Amino acid sequence: MRPLIFVTNDDGIEAPGVFCLIDRLLPMGDVICVCPDSPRSAQSMALTVNAPLRIERVEDYHGAKMYKTNGTPVDCVKLGMHTVVDRKPSLLASGINHGSNASINVLYSGTMGAAMEGCAFGIPSVGFSLTDHSMQADFSPCLPFVDRISEGVLREGLPESICLNVNIPHFGPAPTEMRLVKAAKGNWSDEYKEYTDPNGKKFYWLTGTFSNYEPDNEVTDQWCLSNGIVSVVAVSLDRTATEFHIPGWLPNGKSSVF
Repeated sequence: MRPLIFVTNDDGIEAPGVFCLIDRLLPMGDVICVCPDSPRSAQSMALTVNAPLRIERVEDYHGAKMYKTNGTPVDCVKLGMHTVVDRKPSLLASGINHGSNASINVLYSGTMGAAMEGCAFGIPSVGFSLTDHSMQADFSPCLPFVDRISEGVLREGLPESICLNVNIPHFGPAPTEMRLVKAAKGNWSDEYKEYTDPNGKKFYWLTGTFSNYEPDNEVTDQWCLSNGIVSVVAVSLDRTATEFHIPGWLPNGKSSVF
C-alpha cells in the first residue's frame, strides 16, 4: 500500500502553493488534501468551538482527493482525520505558505499550527513556507527541498512530538543549501496603524516591522534566509521549559499548598 499523505494549508483551497506541494508529493504516495475554504493566515492552533463545521468534497486535482472546510487549519486536520482518512497518514505536509514563518512567526502561523496538530496525532509533519507573499510567487526554488525533506521523512520519520518548520528564500539565485538551525530571536514593532472611518471613529489595521535581535547569528533561520539558505527548525510540541532554573519558592515535582 502506498503511503498516505495529508496535505493542508492556511492560505485556502485555491492557493497556488498547495497545488505546487501536491504535485511534488503525488509521486510519493496517495494524497488527501483538506484546506480552509478561504485564507486563514495567522490562526496558529485556533479551533472552531462555537460554530458548526462543514467539510465538502471538491474536484480532484491530478488524482489527489480534495476537500474544503469552513474552519481553521487545525480544524482541517482534526476534521479530516475524523471524517476523511481511512488510515493513519505517513506524512502531513502543510503549505506551501505564501510568506515567511521564521522566527517568532511560528507562534502565529496557521501553516505551522496545522503541522503541530498533525504532530499531536503522531504523524510526521512538516510546514513549508516561501518568503514571498505574492499569489503569483514562483515556487520552483522550493521543489528540490520539498522533495528531499518529504522523501526523508517518509523514509525515516521524525522523533516523537517534533515537527519541522521549513522556510525557503525567494530572492536572488535559487538556493542550493539548507541548514538545521534555531529560530532567531526577534519581534514585531509598530504593529498597528491607526485610521479614521467616515463616521470619525478610529480603527486599526495590522502592519508592523520585524526586528531581528541577532542578525549576525549564523545558526538562526533569519540569518539563513538573509543569505539565500533554506532554514529548517525542529519545533517541539512539548512546551515545557526543561532548562528553566527552579527557584527555591517553587517546588520541583512536588505539590504545594498555599
